[in-house]
Amino acid sequence: MLVVEGLTQRFGAKVAVDHIDLAIERGCFTGVIGRSGAGKSSLLRMLNRLARPSAGRIVFEGIDVTALSGKALRDWRARCAMIFQQFNLIDRLDVLTNVLAGRLNKVPTLSALLRLWSAEDRIIALSALEQFDVANLAAQRAGSLSGGQQQRVAIARALVQEPDIVLADEPVASLDPRNAKLVMDALLRINKHFGITVLCNLHSLDLARTYCDRVVGMAQGRIVFDGAPAMLTDATARQLYGLEAGEVMDTTAADPTQAIAGAHAAAIA
Repeated sequence: MLVVEGLTQRFGAKVAVDHIDLAIERGCFTGVIGRSGAGKSSLLRMLNRLARPSAGRIVFEGIDVTALSGKALRDWRARCAMIFQQFNLIDRLDVLTNVLAGRLNKVPTLSALLRLWSAEDRIIALSALEQFDVANLAAQRAGSLSGGQQQRVAIARALVQEPDIVLADEPVASLDPRNAKLVMDALLRINKHFGITVLCNLHSLDLARTYCDRVVGMAQGRIVFDGAPAMLTDATARQLYGLEAGEVMDTTAADPTQAIAGAHAAAIA
């Protein structure tokens, strides 16, 4: 279980995350929603320790993550993989090499620097690409891929880290609806097929209702909603988003129950 106790982040007089208490069960797909500036990205960056909390603790299975440094911190970042909105691939390198970068914590430093990947590492990377139907792109330059393909490569890179947790920070914000679905299906597969805990920042309530087991709503750095997707009513959305609510609610979407069933069936297959 991942436990957050009184987690706070300040930038001068501004409070980005304000004394958050949260417990995430292993294997749960949790969506974090809220308008821009609500503190969603700051929360995930602290969980991965890309940013240091101003106060509070992060505890995972008895380990005080907030106290880690050096190799222990690098090990944590391998166990708590991060997926970014802008993919963070190296455009000039081929897809397979980008995915193999997720194995850096598993191989000797010299081997990693010289790109002396073992046959086992290459098989693991190719297998991860196959999970998300992009293995045929292994030899292509990452910069030549579409946004949706790049994000699936980034998810494959996260998978080869063999993480306990995957943090996804607005992973579909720059994608069209078709590619957004492919990426969300990939995250759901990581969660349901491999049992990896997923914590995903989302702007779309429709995606949150379709893919998540649990939804946490943030406003002004605080948690103001925490419950099952079915509890996420339009009225709750208006409380979270105010005048922006109409932009994040898909009033023409099909029956969410059918969408959820279809998505989960695809992930487990």
